Amino acid sequence: MKIAVTGKGGVGKTTISSLIARRLAEKDYKVLAIDADADANFASALGIDIKEHNIQPISKMDELIEEKMGAGENLGQGLYTLNPFVGDVPERFSIPHKGVDFLAVGTITKGGAGCYCADNKMLKRLLNHIVLQRQEAVIIDMEAGLEHLSRGTAKGIDGFIVVVEPGQRSIETALNVKKMAGDIGIQKVYAIANKVRSEEELRLIEESLEDIELLTHIPYSSSISTADLKGVSPADTPEEELVLTVDSIIEKINVRGN
Repeated sequence: MKIAVTGKGGVGKTTISSLIARRLAEKDYKVLAIDADADANFASALGIDIKEHNIQPISKMDELIEEKMGAGENLGQGLYTLNPFVGDVPERFSIPHKGVDFLAVGTITKGGAGCYCADNKMLKRLLNHIVLQRQEAVIIDMEAGLEHLSRGTAKGIDGFIVVVEPGQRSIETALNVKKMAGDIGIQKVYAIANKVRSEEELRLIEESLEDIELLTHIPYSSSISTADLKGVSPADTPEEELVLTVDSIIEKINVRGN
């Protein structure tokens, strides 16, 4: 199972990503959790003590990029290995925690169209390898953009989830993501409504999502907010209803992915 989770900042996508990853591990899946968001909060959401680990994203490891890309002094000049071997990267740099292997990938360098920087090329190659070659469940916590994903990688995604909250900007982000996903061949785009406080809010979200399938909704939870303030993973103290909701998400993605 390969799932990519995205959405506007603050909607709770990292929390939901962590809940899915930890629940899959509890179901005895081999799980790799990928942080591809500039905010880089996935580790703490999974329950990893970031004070004990010097977490550095792959995108910032210049020596590794030089090693893999063969760029050396030509780094950034477009001269590098086109198909670097990246199969050893997850084992070398991932952090295990409660059945989940966590890997900080980092973000694609923003630039003009047609940017083929060595670090961007390597990150895309790494994501392609992880999604298409590795035999495990993969949860990718992403920014609202789809820069990490190529058409080739998109073929291996079982579900692309956009987390939305009540609010027009969140809905607009979801619709934009749906369009961008279609541009690279991703047809399986779903939504999860988060922080829903009423049936009216849920109805308005459903109507606004147009043709994006709503997998489920998660009511606003003060316990999740409190856990976040305390720096505690919500997966360590889950409410039974929330566990059942996450189980339903996993089951629906599994069915639709097949």
